[in-house]
Amino acid sequence: MKKALITGINGQDGSFLSEFLLEKGYEVCGTLKRNSVAENQSDRLDSVYGKVKLVYADMTDMSSLLFVLKDFQPDEIYNLAAQSHVRISFDQPIYTSQVVAIGTLNLLQAIRIVCPEAKLYQASSSEMFGNSIDSDGFQRESTPLTPVSPYGCAKVFAHNICKNYRESYGLYISNGILFNHESTRRGSNFVTGKVVKEAVRIKLGLTDQLELGNLEATRDWGHAKDYVKAMWLMLQQEEPIDMVCATGVSNSVRYLCEYTFSKLDLDYKDYIVVDERYLRPEELNNLKGDASKLRALGWEPSYTFETMIDEMIEFWLTKLKK
Repeated sequence: MKKALITGINGQDGSFLSEFLLEKGYEVCGTLKRNSVAENQSDRLDSVYGKVKLVYADMTDMSSLLFVLKDFQPDEIYNLAAQSHVRISFDQPIYTSQVVAIGTLNLLQAIRIVCPEAKLYQASSSEMFGNSIDSDGFQRESTPLTPVSPYGCAKVFAHNICKNYRESYGLYISNGILFNHESTRRGSNFVTGKVVKEAVRIKLGLTDQLELGNLEATRDWGHAKDYVKAMWLMLQQEEPIDMVCATGVSNSVRYLCEYTFSKLDLDYKDYIVVDERYLRPEELNNLKGDASKLRALGWEPSYTFETMIDEMIEFWLTKLKK
């Protein structure tokens, strides 16, 4: 039985990955960052609660990482822990950098000391590209990294220090450059979750307005359930590899609103208000990924943007009607 450690297991990706790995026959351990409201600590893990080992650890506390690695001795490690909200990273740039950049370095050092034979998946991000786009309109593994947010900058450091440790110390480390991925478990302060939840609330008469930032920004949105399969697939290769994971289809925030509201028989223009509070100090305009290398390994997304949003709409309709 293989053993997998997931940092940030109670996030969207961690919860889906834990389910996927359990189905594969793995023994799974996950780290939690202590939440002052215990009821919200593991609500995404209801389907696997009691089947996975949960331990408290913090990416900024290397001693806690050392203890977890020594105690569990994983074969595979999936580093998903982060302060992952890009807009909030402008409000908390130092904390974001400590968790994402130095936190990853803490983990690498702990792996070197305790379990250098373990395979590491590092959650890199499309935010690293910033507004750098290849001439064909896509971003891929070779596209220059020019981040436009503290979160993106921190992810570039984490991405590069992982490459450095791989080359310097012979560690098995694969960077997965994942583009935006969503689901019914996405936090409602992220734009897809926010739009769908508030549109449903408007439909049910619970509110009458949705405040958003840049409606013209485009993103390559996929489903988290598809993307955790890509994480696992990368670690099954004989040699470590860095790969983009994306659908190759980009949609605007405006289209997200138009599609979501139309599915509820509403006109988004009657309810959307642009609020400067939700604009980034430096905007990232367009993201669209080329996942050719990953697709060559047999990976294909099972969701389209529309079927993913349909699933989210149905989830919030059912939840809010109750």
